[in-house]
Amino acid sequence: MARTFELETLKMRMGDAEFQQLDLHQRIQRALRALILGGALGPGVRLPATRGLALSLGVARDTVENAYVQLHRDGYIVRREGSGSYVSDAVGAQLRGAGRGTRPGDARRAAAEPGTGLSRRGRTIFGSGGVADQQTVKAFATGLPETRTFPTDVWERLQRQVMKDHRANVLLHGDPQGAEPLRKAIAAHLNLERGAVVSAGQVLVLSSARQALFLCAQLLVDAGKPILMENPGYFGARKAFEAAEARVVPIDVDAQGIRTDLLRADRSGANCVYVTPSHQYPTGATLSLARRLELTRWAGGNGGWIIEDDYDSEFHYDGLPTACVQGVDCYQRTLYVGTFSKTLHPGLRMGYLVLPPELVGAFSRARSVMDGHTPQIAQLTLARFMDDGHYNAHVRAMRKLYASRRETMLDSIGRHLAGIATAVRPAGGLQVPCLLERGWTEEQTIRRAAAAGVLLPGISRLYAGTDRMQGWLLGYASLAGHEIEAAVLRLGAALRTR
Repeated sequence: MARTFELETLKMRMGDAEFQQLDLHQRIQRALRALILGGALGPGVRLPATRGLALSLGVARDTVENAYVQLHRDGYIVRREGSGSYVSDAVGAQLRGAGRGTRPGDARRAAAEPGTGLSRRGRTIFGSGGVADQQTVKAFATGLPETRTFPTDVWERLQRQVMKDHRANVLLHGDPQGAEPLRKAIAAHLNLERGAVVSAGQVLVLSSARQALFLCAQLLVDAGKPILMENPGYFGARKAFEAAEARVVPIDVDAQGIRTDLLRADRSGANCVYVTPSHQYPTGATLSLARRLELTRWAGGNGGWIIEDDYDSEFHYDGLPTACVQGVDCYQRTLYVGTFSKTLHPGLRMGYLVLPPELVGAFSRARSVMDGHTPQIAQLTLARFMDDGHYNAHVRAMRKLYASRRETMLDSIGRHLAGIATAVRPAGGLQVPCLLERGWTEEQTIRRAAAAGVLLPGISRLYAGTDRMQGWLLGYASLAGHEIEAAVLRLGAALRTR
């Protein structure tokens, strides 16, 4: 038996974690199958008799017999009466063909290489590294709201009401465009709070703002064609555009937002521009009214599209927020992206896209191909949360809380990071941009902070080209005041340690 069958190898494979939840005969069958496919048991190799293998493994003979029966049924072994059980020659031929003459184990290893066999677009997405979200409350995560005080009791009560009123209907497939009650609630909120001009029929409910950006990239820009984007700008948007094989053309921003003079001067042929006009990411600049109107004229005159990402405009602390571009766009060339991940919590997985009327059908069909629809229970619960006034009340409470935390963050930076970094006071949002003083580099500070267990989100990665600011973008919204103070103090101590 020792020359035809490696008993210890079989026992090791049976002990693999992936097999632990299976019945014993299934574990034996899967382990033998893995040895055959991996080339350890080649074509024609005789397997031990069921009685002998059962004795060696300390199991019942019927257990081994059941494993052999399944292997035979699947074609991995052949059973010859009076002779025994053998690895099928047909399996060996198939493995040799798949590997073009290489050993089966080599073929398996080649196929397991990361990125192997992907399309060009697949390699682009894989090579981009994806987007890493902070999954725990920890300094200094950007874009992460306060979640520990979310009114879950209110949400659970409303969800029970939805289940009682709609019963099994909410368990079926939903409208790809979104549940009408939620679309109406979103439209009413935007018209009242953001100065938008939108009907429920223009709203497309999605799983996130990133899905909205991915749809825009897929439907508005052909592969290889240019799309204009703020520089610096949101990395999630850039990755969505690059995943669609669009060519991202950066347009610089200044203290008034995206430079519309550079937009007018662009000769790339782009018909689409991505902007964050209410609170530019990451600088915090607000696009002036004159430039907003200039932006809409550019789109109207060129038959272009404006992708307006209004990711955290609800949290404006100094003065009144500026109305969204969509509301002043008389040409109806603006696609407005919104999310509930910042105002409520990221675990909700809910965002939306307000579309010009002529794009609603195409985007709804594309969404139906992508993932069908957003869960109806969550949509209808959110609609009631908004209609009953809980949403606006929660936003008001968070706006007051975040304004206080912003002051704590700015004060802590001034006291503990003096001589290292200077904070740029943001008018709103969930994070503070910090620019490094002369003599400090972003790479150096990130490395030292990491050694002390502090993760610093660098700001230079948000720039295109070689002219990049050095600094960090420090999120504060999810941290209590004492947590902000302690985190900044620890960061300052780590950076000053030579």
